[in-house]
Amino acid sequence: MENRALGRTGLSVSPVCVGTSALGSHPTQYGYEVSTDTAVATIRKVMEGPFNFVDTSNEYGHGGDSERRIGQALAEAGGVPEGFVVATKVDPIVGTRDFSGDRVRRSVEESLQRLGLDRLQLVYFHDPEKITFEEGTAAGGPLEALIELRDQGVIEHLGVAGGPIDLELKYLATDAFDVVISHNRYTLVDQTAEPLIQDAASRGVAFVNAAPFGGGMLVKGPDTVPNYCYGPASQAIIERVRKMQKLCEMYSVPLAAAALQFSTRDHRVASTIVGMSEPGRVDQTARLAEWDIPAELWSQLLPLAAAGTGELG
Repeated sequence: MENRALGRTGLSVSPVCVGTSALGSHPTQYGYEVSTDTAVATIRKVMEGPFNFVDTSNEYGHGGDSERRIGQALAEAGGVPEGFVVATKVDPIVGTRDFSGDRVRRSVEESLQRLGLDRLQLVYFHDPEKITFEEGTAAGGPLEALIELRDQGVIEHLGVAGGPIDLELKYLATDAFDVVISHNRYTLVDQTAEPLIQDAASRGVAFVNAAPFGGGMLVKGPDTVPNYCYGPASQAIIERVRKMQKLCEMYSVPLAAAALQFSTRDHRVASTIVGMSEPGRVDQTARLAEWDIPAELWSQLLPLAAAGTGELG
């Protein structure tokens, strides 16, 4: 897989980005625990493999365990490998709405300490929908703090990572961000991120696509995973995915391969975030990303994908 330019940052990243939420061990969210040894081994495997882009966040895991475990793996490797990109995110303290400028600075300090770094390559303003746009851009607020940290050299590049497309468009219009993450809104099921993709491209901002599997439906099928994007899927979505699954079976193509490549085949997408919770997932994801999918299958899948109503917004 050839690396792609991460917008105007000057960084070059793999088409697949390693998501590390599960590496912090969230048994209530994912249904399983991840030990420190497994998490560190996973990052070690990532550094040996084809993916050079890792995504984490201040809030992933108990007390920042995702960042802490990544930091342990980086320390064992002697630091961030050449050409490797580690991105994290600023967050309020879990359970609070404190997204003040002071909280953003503390969040960055915590991330630096856990990751064992003296500067951060890329930091996202995470889930800005937790507060209003006016609060986010107010004097002394989170955006101002992030810009100051960038100007001081603590952060190299800024990103914004959220859900609502209209809100992310507002933040891109500030021209403060080099990268934007959207989740669950550019998949075989839903393409409501299209206006954001177009706007990002016009500004030279990198678009990073998260959750290409919609929470598992586009891996195991709707009869096994009837939810999409943290909630029950509509019957219309379930029926469309059933048809996609049957088509993929006809061509001996995993549904997950089609779901992942729907994103990676679009060169407007700089990278696609896929969660990995154990070392074997690295090679498994690489196989999905490189699976040979016939043009005939795409010609039948894409009309089904385009039939989505864009209900997530």
